[in-house]
Amino acid sequence: MDSFVFARLLLLLVVVWTATPAQAQDVAMDWSAYDGLLAAHVTPGERNGIRHHRVDYLAVRQDPRYAQALALIANFPTAQITERNARLAFYINAYNLYAIKMVIDHLPLESIRDAGSLFSPVWGKEAGSISGQAVTLDEIEHEILRPMGEPRVHFAIVCASLSCPNLRAEAFTAEKLEQQLDDQTRSFLQESSKGLALEGDRVRVSQIFDWFGEDFDVAGGVETFLRRYRELPASIRLRADLPYDWSLNSL
Repeated sequence: MDSFVFARLLLLLVVVWTATPAQAQDVAMDWSAYDGLLAAHVTPGERNGIRHHRVDYLAVRQDPRYAQALALIANFPTAQITERNARLAFYINAYNLYAIKMVIDHLPLESIRDAGSLFSPVWGKEAGSISGQAVTLDEIEHEILRPMGEPRVHFAIVCASLSCPNLRAEAFTAEKLEQQLDDQTRSFLQESSKGLALEGDRVRVSQIFDWFGEDFDVAGGVETFLRRYRELPASIRLRADLPYDWSLNSL
């Protein structure tokens, strides 16, 4: 082999060997501030006959970790998040944190929906920014998370309401995501007041399964999905008609 060709080949191998690890590895995300914020201010409770995780929004607003968590979401270089679970975890956390922010920015509220109006719903209002771009809760949910084809996100993102799935008292992470999503789904479907109520062969579930029914097609449909997490009769009458309480998930 010509010495010049050999030298160039050797140089190429060195470049590939040194560049590949840096390019293949996602930028590490430090969720410690957000993790601590949730652990400190999210607690189990019950209101209107619905068990939920209460958020102390006033305490969150005063906690220095709140600003730190917002800064992480706003400034993180999302283009460098290439691994699927890392992207899911990031945007689930972003949705939940910006739902909290939407409430805090408009206190006092009876419902997060009061932060919007009939002609300008809260879901379409600017909630914050990600990588320098303004985002809404709708954009995070419908344009980023749902197209990723993971139906369990519907039990991880929380719209600050009693009938929503419980806000997890820890940050979602790529390393623990599978366990966290399964746990969120299983816990929600154990709540007869908002997740799944079994009445003989009649199974009443959250309206989430009506609003986003097509998202469960990848899991074989809603009934097949439910049977992964709850033991149900062989033949059931399934209705997604449990009342949805939009009252704020506050203290």
